[in-house]
Amino acid sequence: MTTWTDPNAERPVSLTAPSGIDRAAHHRLDEAWLAAAWSHPTTRCFVVSGGQVLIDETSDGRTELVMTPSFEAPLTEAHRYFLGTDEDGVSYFALQKDALPGRIDQSARPAGLREAGLLLSARDVGLMVHAVGLENWQRTHRFCSRCGERTVIAAAGHIRRCPACGAEHYPRTDPAVIMAVTDDEDRLLLGRQVHWPEGRFSTLAGFVEPGEAIEQSVRREVFEEVGVTVGRVEYVASQPWPFPSSLMLGFLAHATSTDIDVDGDEIHEARWFSRDELGAAFDSGEVLPPFGISIAARLIELWYGKPLPTRSFI
Repeated sequence: MTTWTDPNAERPVSLTAPSGIDRAAHHRLDEAWLAAAWSHPTTRCFVVSGGQVLIDETSDGRTELVMTPSFEAPLTEAHRYFLGTDEDGVSYFALQKDALPGRIDQSARPAGLREAGLLLSARDVGLMVHAVGLENWQRTHRFCSRCGERTVIAAAGHIRRCPACGAEHYPRTDPAVIMAVTDDEDRLLLGRQVHWPEGRFSTLAGFVEPGEAIEQSVRREVFEEVGVTVGRVEYVASQPWPFPSSLMLGFLAHATSTDIDVDGDEIHEARWFSRDELGAAFDSGEVLPPFGISIAARLIELWYGKPLPTRSFI
């Protein structure tokens, strides 16, 4: 496997730009430090609920994550997660609640990552990705997988401990490969999943299995889904994808066969596209591009040579 990089790339993978936030993991077990940080007047926090946060537009046209000083925050103790500090020493926390708080000015609105990830600054989207990932894990891992006892939150939201058997559980991340597959004619292979709307095509993807190298996973997934064999595999970039807990590993892959045989269970349709064919399909509406926030869009753009058309929906 070779690693592919483009130092001149104008469009970085969404959710991966440097956020300027130091996660400061060494403070997570220091209860005295955390208490002092929470009570500091510069500390900022925001609520996350069901994968959504509140965002708001500023007077100069920017979109920001709605944050408040800690002394104005809704009450919660167990579900308060330390996210890190910035270069000015400001600490950031996320509060997991059953519902987002209302705003008196009524200008803020709830948003998930697919929308907010395209609008927020690198700092704000970095904080949001961290918070949403923790919330997803916390909501679905309340009991010990070893003995079944209810676990308790520790390490400022980054560990759940079992008081019965002593087991420690850490946030789950599921590695998944996603690949732009091309052939000897430099055509791109795109597929449509069975539950997607008519016309929505994207790159193939799948989860890495236990004991499997990621390049092996690329070849296996492509063959299983569409019956195409893959030779050369080149790593491009990764993207956190907390829907609910994946880490997408992006690749360019070269096909050594071109006959398509879709599995019918996951992939309903797959097609080879030249650049002209894909451009015409975009223009006519026959093919809908993938979500702009997804690494799939960046992988397709690497081959396509220009930005994909924007979608009218999130």
